[in-house]
Amino acid sequence: MTPSVMDYQALKNLVKRGEGSNLEFKLKTNHPEKIIRGVVAFANTNGGIMLIGVGDDKKIPGLKYADEDEYLLVRAISKFCFPRISYTIERVQLYDEREVLVIRVPRSPTRPHYIIPDPAEPDNKKAYVRVADKSVQASREVREILKGEQAERDIRFSYGEKEHKLMQHLGEHDSITVDLFANIAGVSRRIASRTLVLLVLANVLEIHPSDVVDQYTTRAIQ
Repeated sequence: MTPSVMDYQALKNLVKRGEGSNLEFKLKTNHPEKIIRGVVAFANTNGGIMLIGVGDDKKIPGLKYADEDEYLLVRAISKFCFPRISYTIERVQLYDEREVLVIRVPRSPTRPHYIIPDPAEPDNKKAYVRVADKSVQASREVREILKGEQAERDIRFSYGEKEHKLMQHLGEHDSITVDLFANIAGVSRRIASRTLVLLVLANVLEIHPSDVVDQYTTRAIQ
């Protein structure tokens, strides 16, 4: 356990901000699978802080038996997250001997991370990413983009008829999905998927992950 670098006042200020892309509250650890989903999502996206012992209503009741809660979480992260995730845990002491656990998860250099619910079935794995204040399951395309970002290679693609149809559609509409692109361009879903992934990695398009269906838009010029 890391010595606390956050005091009660700093904790209150953080909670006041409310949940978002880099901050999540959990009241208890009785559903560790929901907590590790958030940990994986932070590692796969831009990092974040998980506060255990804080309610969605921003009240801070803390944990009565923080030792047990910390043990449960460390064990769950170690058992179900792959590859291993780097994180720190510290505690903030409240006034009545209760404590809040602060889990800090940096953006990981070894993305994508997965949750493997059953180690006997390593192929049954799920990745999560952070979208606003939610941890959403990553589609195959999002996972490929996370892998491609780590590879740091020059992305080359040929600008052919399907790319022309794609950019024509995006000139007239805000966004496109893999299935819609496949339909418009008259190509298989696999080719549509690969093309969109390459264009995201080439910084031409931007992906907006969702637990319903991912949307792709042209990348805003900085």
